[in-house]
Parts: sequence; structure tokens; C-alpha cells
Amino acid sequence: MRVKGLLYVPVLGLLLWASCMQAEEPQVENGTEPVTKEKTTEIEEEQDVMVLHINNFERALTENKFLLVEFYAPWCGHCRQLEPVYAEAAGKLKKEVPALRLAKVDTTEEKELAEEFEIGSFPTLKMFMNGDRKTPVDYSGKRTVEGITQWMKRHSGPGAPTLDSVKSAAQFIDAHNLTVVGFFHSVDSDEAKAFKEVSLEVTDVEFGLTATPEVFQEYEVKASSVVLFKKFDDGRADFLLPEDGKLEKSNLTTFIAENSMELIIPFSQESADKIFSSNIHLHSLLFINSTVESQKTLLEQSKVVAKEFKGKMLFIVIDVTAALSHVLTYFGVSEEDAPTARVINMDTAKKFSIASEDLTLNLSCCFVSSVLQPYYRSEEIPEDWDKKPVKVLVGKNFDSVTQNSSKNVFVEFYAPWCGHCKELSPIWDQLGEKYADHDDIIIAKMDATANEVEALTIDGFPTLKYFPAGGKEVISYTGKRDLETFSKFVDAGGVLPEEESDADADDDDEDDTEKAQESDKGTSNKTSKDEL
Repeated sequence: MRVKGLLYVPVLGLLLWASCMQAEEPQVENGTEPVTKEKTTEIEEEQDVMVLHINNFERALTENKFLLVEFYAPWCGHCRQLEPVYAEAAGKLKKEVPALRLAKVDTTEEKELAEEFEIGSFPTLKMFMNGDRKTPVDYSGKRTVEGITQWMKRHSGPGAPTLDSVKSAAQFIDAHNLTVVGFFHSVDSDEAKAFKEVSLEVTDVEFGLTATPEVFQEYEVKASSVVLFKKFDDGRADFLLPEDGKLEKSNLTTFIAENSMELIIPFSQESADKIFSSNIHLHSLLFINSTVESQKTLLEQSKVVAKEFKGKMLFIVIDVTAALSHVLTYFGVSEEDAPTARVINMDTAKKFSIASEDLTLNLSCCFVSSVLQPYYRSEEIPEDWDKKPVKVLVGKNFDSVTQNSSKNVFVEFYAPWCGHCKELSPIWDQLGEKYADHDDIIIAKMDATANEVEALTIDGFPTLKYFPAGGKEVISYTGKRDLETFSKFVDAGGVLPEEESDADADDDDEDDTEKAQESDKGTSNKTSKDEL
């Protein structure tokens, strides 16, 4: 849904509120008023999540030292998506750390609580500690089971430990795969306070700090700084404070994110979030078969290149034998293609391929423009692509059809899973039949989840574009999706009728366009972490 669609949220909320108010009014039937069930201070649970309302909220705060509360609306899609994750996290915490509990509040019923805590979007999560109702902490972690449990444990724990001896520092560093240690002249300095605040937000690594000279000397640290210790690659990375000694939390967070990943990152659902949230948007993907020894050797050789391009490009390895068929499909790679490589620019979604034979050369050369070849997905051209009124386009025949100097081509870019595309399909077929005998007009369609075109980026489905004869500027169609309006548009050479201006069409079409990024089923030309 487009941004303007968000305007419907408050309207829908008002409608829900009105319906709730009507439902709350006792209806007299046969002279008898129904009995209304009063809410008590008792706390009920649904899948280990406490159900709170105005009458039991204070009791929940009093009886639970650490309480994370989700303020939700039943109609909210993101709330429904979070529900099973939230319930699983609640059960896990209840079993492992009973002092950490999760609760929820239906804001369509509990308007007083929603107003008190200034709930403006859904879901909103707030953590209440020690019964403090005035200053809850806004949840800032990931909306995953692991993210919620880690965040709760970190915020309820004692905080980053002070390492006051060489022995305690060594034990702490040796105990974890990743550790971040702050070296400060005082553990109460402004820099140390900023460091502790970062430790509350970055919950997937362990933090400690020291002001002990012997620890400085042991780890060869001469001035206030932060060191990330890791049991892979170079073993450590140093973050030096600027000359003014001020520690910027955002800079430290970025440093940790970039240096806590391996030089070559094995792709998995667990590592995907770090990959896609990285500030480095140029990614190199090496596809190998882990059961072939020579390809594993290639991976080791790639580490030299990864070190050379560190900070400029992320290097990721994908095992073609793993259950990652969706990733292989997106990059047009089969198990038989390994070893091969792709480079993708996350800002432009442009992909480049590196042939298998080039990988045997000096690997550094693989990343210069002469070796990188632009790569666009395409299905094979169907034998009957032009036999029906609506012509079938794929990446391989797109340019030859749409760039025809004597024909005007009207193309629907669709996704097989898109509901609005399915609704449009019979109308588009009718349009094709209507213009089947016109020599200068082609009605066509292309599955934009399986085919890509260099000059176009498809953001939503369906997308309709008109390619005028003679290579003139491409026109985006924004009118109503009915046969009459389509026909007027085509007859006018790609011009909408006066009454079908963009402004009039907004309500009919823009809010109906299914954004690929908002669907957990879809694929678009814009790469996203959900897509992969």
C-alpha cells in the first residue's frame, strides 16, 4: 500500500471505536437487558501472554518487575504478524527467566491506556520496570523470538561488567565468540556512559569495560578506545575515539555491525538481517557446492580479496546444496552452475555475473568492470509467445518487441501471486482481443518476478506501461483499470482522457497497487531482506 494509504488508519480506528461503543450499549430485547461481564483485577493469559486492561494494569506492574507490554489493534496487519512470535517469546521467557514477562493491551478497547501512554502506531512495545508507570522504555530490538528475549535479558540484567584485572578480562573475552570491550580512563566518564547505552541496544554481542592500566597494557591499548575481540579472521578490530574524546553512539554501533561479521559471511536466515542492514550496499555472492573440495579451496582464496575490499564490499558465500532455493532463483543460479559469483548493488538492484572460468584467475581481477557482466533474469521465450491476442514477453524478447519502430506496445508487468493482477487478467485479455487485428498496436504482459529489464524498475504489481512507436518516452498508465478507459488511452496514443487525470485515478488505483516489498510472497526488481 502506498503512503497515502496510512491515512485510512485513523479513519478505520474511528469506525472501530464507533462500532465498539455501539456494541457496549445494552440492547433491550423482550424487555430484558443483557448482563455485561465486568472486568476485574484478575490477570488472564493467552499463550503465556498476559491480557491487560484498565482494571488489572497496575496489578500487573506491581507483581512483575520486568514487563514488556504490546499495545496493539486487532485490525493491524503488523500486529497479527507479530502475534505468534510474541507468544513464543513469552513462553520461552516464562520458562527460562520467570521474572521477565510479556503482556498485551487491545487499544481499541482500552482507549484510556492508549491515551495515557501516547500510543500513535501499532504495534507499540514498552517495557515497564520495578512498577514504574511513568517512564517505560520503548522497545528497540528486533521483532523475532531471539530479538525479544535477548533485549529483555539485556535490559533487565546488571549491565556491562567492569573488568578490573587481566585475569577477569581474559576470562570474559575467552568465554564468548564476540566481545566488545571499552577501554576508558574512568568507568564513569561520558564515553563509558555512552558505551553502556550502546550495550543495551546491541544485544547479540557481549560488552565489558575497564579502566585498569594493567588491562590496557595487556591488550596494547594506549588511549581510550573500544576493541572488538572475535574468534575468527583477524581476531580483533580497534575503534579509536576522535581527538576530542567524544564517543558517538551511532559510529560505535556501525563499527560493531561491520566488524562482527566474518570476512566472507555464510548466508543463512540468521545472518540475513545483518547483511541487509549493513551500510555497505555492494555485495559479492560466491555460490559453491560445499561437498566439492576444490570449491571449498576457492572460498579460502577469496578471503584475500575480501580483505582487500573490506569496507567497500560485503562478501557472502552461499552453499547451493543448502535449502536456499529462493535465493538461487533470484540470482538465476542452479546447483550445476557452482562455482559462480554474482555482484549486486543494493541501491540500484543491478546485478552482475562472474563466469566460472574467471574465478580461476587472479580473484582481484574479477571485480573490475571488464569482467563484471550485467545480469538480468529471463525466462526462455515461449514458442507460442505471439500466438494469442496478449503477447507474452520475457527478458530475452522484451527489447525487440517494445522498441519496434512501427508498433505501440502496452505492457502489463504482473506477479503470479498478485490478487489485483488476477482481477485485471480477464480485462487485459479483452483488451488484447479488441486490438488483435491492429497492425500498429500490441497488448502484452510480462511476469516481472521472473524477468528483468535494464531500463525499468518495477516497484508494485500490476504496473502498466505504454511504449510508443519510434522509441519515444515510455508512459506510465495511472487511470482506471477497465476496458473502456484502456481503449480510450490506446486510441489516443498513450494519453488519458480528460476525466481520467492522475488525480482522479489515485483513489481507484494507487491504493490497489500491491507493493512487492509489503508482501511476504513477492519478488520485485528491488531486492529486500524479505525477498531473500
